[in-house]
Amino acid sequence: MDAIRIENMTKYYGKARGIQEVSLTVSEGEFFGFIGPNGAGKSTTIRTLLGLIKPTSGRAFVCGMDITQKKEEILARVGYLPSEAVFYAGMRVRDVLKLSADLRKKDCTERAAMLCERLQLDPARKVEELSFGNRKKVGIVCALQHAPELLILDEPTSGLDPLMQKAFFDILRECNEAGATVFLSSHILSEIQRNCRRAAIIREGRIIACDSVEALSRNNARRVSVHGSVELDGLLGIRDKKEGPGTVSFLYSGEMGALLQRLAAGQVLDLSVSEPDLEEIFMHYYEKTGEC
Repeated sequence: MDAIRIENMTKYYGKARGIQEVSLTVSEGEFFGFIGPNGAGKSTTIRTLLGLIKPTSGRAFVCGMDITQKKEEILARVGYLPSEAVFYAGMRVRDVLKLSADLRKKDCTERAAMLCERLQLDPARKVEELSFGNRKKVGIVCALQHAPELLILDEPTSGLDPLMQKAFFDILRECNEAGATVFLSSHILSEIQRNCRRAAIIREGRIIACDSVEALSRNNARRVSVHGSVELDGLLGIRDKKEGPGTVSFLYSGEMGALLQRLAAGQVLDLSVSEPDLEEIFMHYYEKTGEC
């Protein structure tokens, strides 16, 4: 069974675009990345999946259940972390965690204590005294303490320092190895590249690519860096060209033979050819004038 299945789902806010004809499948047990900058439609997709807003058209299923018919059952099996978490003033962290557990009718005391320890979160603190990063930790514990079968995380590491980010992803990998599905929405591409097996890229409300992270990173392009004097004007397949004193670096997806001929006609003192990273591939997909 698929953990998430979206079929041609569209959401408009009046006349404003949210998402358009989004189709996506996430298998049980996957660690899946959802990539896009702010405003691309990531949060709209997630909120629609969870039944927090209604789709304009299309349909979706979470844990095999229709999002418009089984909202409460879906929420009971999902751990959701919004991009910004807001809590009742005057409550202590332990009270927030207990309230979240009570709403699910579960005793999460032991697991909540373990998560607080690993994330260095003091349960005795009042929530209004917490920094943004510590409020994010409270949201993380609320999302994970009941050991859900599906984790839906919207920009989860904003506000966390590097050590806490590492601790957080260690916990996520443990959850995934224990069988939980992880749906990670982020604009930090290194997080996706290090942790996800597959990913989808969303642009202006539409899915423009969905594949393994390895396949998305390949894309038949190479990062070429040349030290010396070479004439490259008019050579097809060059983009993202950067020049410095005596060097030029660019992404190249044209005929390798044509590139070699140009290099041979110049004066090459040093040359390197490497795979581009996911961030460079992402920017290629996001080029307004390019093919998607």
